[in-house]
Amino acid sequence: MKNICFGFLMHIPYRLRRYRFFDIGQDHYYYDDLASEEAVLHMVECSYIPLCDTLMEMIRLSKNRFHCAIAIPGTTLELLEQYAPEMVDRLKQLADTRCVEMVVMPYSYSIAGEYSFSELQDQLRRQSEKVKDLFGVTSGSVWNAELLYSDEQAEQLYAAGYKTVMTEGARHILSWQSPNYLYQSPVKGKQVVLLRNMGLSDALSFHFSDPAYAHYPMDAQQFVRRITELPEEEEIANIWMGAETFGIRQPAETGIFDFLKAVPYFAIEQEIGFMTPSEAAKKLRPVQMVSSPYPLTWAGEAKDLSAFTGNDLQQEALRQLYSVAERVRMCADVSLRRDWLLLQDATYLSDMNYSADGANGYESPYDAFINYTNILADFLQRVEEQYPTSIENEELNSLLKTIRNQELEIAELKRRRGKQTQRKEEKV
Repeated sequence: MKNICFGFLMHIPYRLRRYRFFDIGQDHYYYDDLASEEAVLHMVECSYIPLCDTLMEMIRLSKNRFHCAIAIPGTTLELLEQYAPEMVDRLKQLADTRCVEMVVMPYSYSIAGEYSFSELQDQLRRQSEKVKDLFGVTSGSVWNAELLYSDEQAEQLYAAGYKTVMTEGARHILSWQSPNYLYQSPVKGKQVVLLRNMGLSDALSFHFSDPAYAHYPMDAQQFVRRITELPEEEEIANIWMGAETFGIRQPAETGIFDFLKAVPYFAIEQEIGFMTPSEAAKKLRPVQMVSSPYPLTWAGEAKDLSAFTGNDLQQEALRQLYSVAERVRMCADVSLRRDWLLLQDATYLSDMNYSADGANGYESPYDAFINYTNILADFLQRVEEQYPTSIENEELNSLLKTIRNQELEIAELKRRRGKQTQRKEEKV
């Protein structure tokens, strides 16, 4: 039996304010709240709400046979809670159906796994707690930022307890093989890998309204037929894309929502099922191992990290950012840790890509780099003031432990003294 695994990524980064050189050391707030609010409201109104309403109707009309996955980083959930709480309500309704899996991903949509496994672990834990708190559900499946994956990261994720990993079905790791199977990772243990079907996913994302596309005009019956025509032994087609495909990249007037709504009808008619990533991991058997010695993503033609690390600007920004990773992780300063988390969003790196001229309001990649590194300069200055680089990390950690132990002792002494005072007052 063939199955479809739909996956939708909802990601809106915090917008950075214009941060000048003369702001360094003077102003420690880095975000443009108005731009963030505008971005959230635009995305929610045009894409996310109509998509959620469509998914809910698909679940209802299919009598709960339609299943899918949603990936949404914690920072985006924060923005939705602040500016569009009605969107959070819709996500709760979807989660309550138990037909939608809220897969785990890095809290700040970062590529931290390439630079700090401890940071990736912390973000996955924090994300899982956020989703549990908001929606009352947990997931054992990981959608890393940009579907980032490598053999090394597979081991890290397995060590963190994740046994289902989602990534790109890139040709350079598959060769002649098909992405439409469940695969085994090289990790010793039962960790499985689901691979995105690029052809079917990109057909919706980029070609749905393209008259030059071979399958234009695309309708749900034709789309389902393409899946039924796959070789009989190919069990699952993973169709994952950014949620902005629906309503923004492909505007509502193209018929994209009606198309999506009709897919379950024709799929069920052809005895095609729907699965979440965790359901696929439980019900299907991996056919063989798939290996990716180098980082793999769904970005660009190369399907690697070059969209985020490919030029000197990006590499310098990353070097500065992660140069203080250990120190920030040791600190108890809530404001520092908060900024550290938000500044890791991969979007800020993609804005510096040479092919991203004019992205997010910047005049050029250099403009994006200057703005970001001005912010980093202030952030690093704040870290240096509290945790000087003149002190070795081990020595600093020891000092911080001593200070924390002293704080605990003082708190305990105050508690005892309070009790003694209370007893004396009771005797009087």
